[in-house]
Amino acid sequence: MAEPDTPKRSESSRQKYRRWLLILTFVLIPVTIFYISPIVIMMGASEGIVTGSFLLYIILFVLALFAGRIWCGWLCPMGACQELGSPVIKKNVKEGWPNWIKYGITVLWIAAIARAFLAAGGIQGIDPFYGTVNGISVSSLQTLGMVAIIFAGIFLAAFLTGKRGFCHILCPMAGIMVAGRKIRNLLGWPALQLSADASKCTDCLTCSRKCPTGLDVHGMVRKGDMENPDCILCATCADVCPEGVIGYGVGGK
Repeated sequence: MAEPDTPKRSESSRQKYRRWLLILTFVLIPVTIFYISPIVIMMGASEGIVTGSFLLYIILFVLALFAGRIWCGWLCPMGACQELGSPVIKKNVKEGWPNWIKYGITVLWIAAIARAFLAAGGIQGIDPFYGTVNGISVSSLQTLGMVAIIFAGIFLAAFLTGKRGFCHILCPMAGIMVAGRKIRNLLGWPALQLSADASKCTDCLTCSRKCPTGLDVHGMVRKGDMENPDCILCATCADVCPEGVIGYGVGGK
């Protein structure tokens, strides 16, 4: 079991470091977007090509077996788009059926990829730089405009539904990583996780107020269950808790 962090440890270091990483991933979108985009995977599959984004999604599934959705919390530009705009996103995503939509999207998307590969006669090759120009994703103003529209849509989804709303409801990548985390939880090997000592909790609710995805972290602490499929393992709750209730580290189930 991961040991709780000391009170107020590294909100000024770990979270600043995480924020700068998110800013960097956002700034690098014109370079990296084709290595991340689920749309590019479909384009490549229609030609029988395994793209860089396809390879990344395989890596993220494997990563989720040991570190859950840490990609979402630390490196995802789509998440960065929503989180950097969080000052104007005041509400949390409501619990309920909308949170299940992403799983349906993931299943349909994977089925569409499989069908595209079959229609192309199977895998014809691997091209990590598919669609890029000298490794750069955005090489024209037209492409940049399309990318800007996509990210505006991602931010609008969060603005309308709540904190990290696109991640909660629409992201196919989330479904893949949740599946990896569920496998880890079923088998119980050591992995990055949150833990909590509820006896130290003073019910200040700081953890819930500061959670970038708007989770009821306080409720998780009180229930003694820190697992949540929408947790992005960003460590914000561990860093802001004034009593050091929440731990962040590698532990068994």
